[in-house]
Amino acid sequence: MAQGVRAQQREQTRRELLRQSRRLFADRGYAAVGLAEIVRVAGVTKGALYHHFASKEELFRAVLAQAQDEVGRRVAAAADAHDDPWTRFTAGCQEFLTASTDPDLQQIMLVDGPSVLGWHEWRALDEAASGRHLAEALTDLLAAGLIPPQPVAPLTHLLSGAMNEAALWLARSTDPADLSATRAALSRMLDALRADSTGGPCRSDAVHATR
Repeated sequence: MAQGVRAQQREQTRRELLRQSRRLFADRGYAAVGLAEIVRVAGVTKGALYHHFASKEELFRAVLAQAQDEVGRRVAAAADAHDDPWTRFTAGCQEFLTASTDPDLQQIMLVDGPSVLGWHEWRALDEAASGRHLAEALTDLLAAGLIPPQPVAPLTHLLSGAMNEAALWLARSTDPADLSATRAALSRMLDALRADSTGGPCRSDAVHATR
């Protein structure tokens, strides 16, 4: 029983460290936040922090993974609200852009993520999260004949790269109208992928930027 209580306490400490560090990183950015401040606001010792995370960078990596999971859940919820496979796909893509404009997520995922972890590691983490779901969605569309037969991997990387670049641009944008314009552009780009019964491109009015 004592071991179970200690395990619960350790897990509570870890959750509190993640919660407080995520708030601080989102508010002020990774570089402006020190470990001393994190343990102070979390109400724990540095020893307790180092029990869970070997460094500030490792703590940030866990916060980033948490943020990516949150975006993944939002994308899945937006897609699952629809029965039509094509609408599920486009709704998920649009929600990715919308979620990426959340200021807290922007700072952690798009501003600090690449600079703290380096582009290659950040890209690998993104590919393991949203990239994998995108590949699965495209595979389903291919199986249903909704897009022309083609290799999934290059298409996944092209679309993922385009949406990530758009999200990075939106993170730097100061014009609120840029989100709706980007959603409209994404809708047109996705429409161009779709195949009609003869294998040619057709337009889909399932998703609009004004949704």
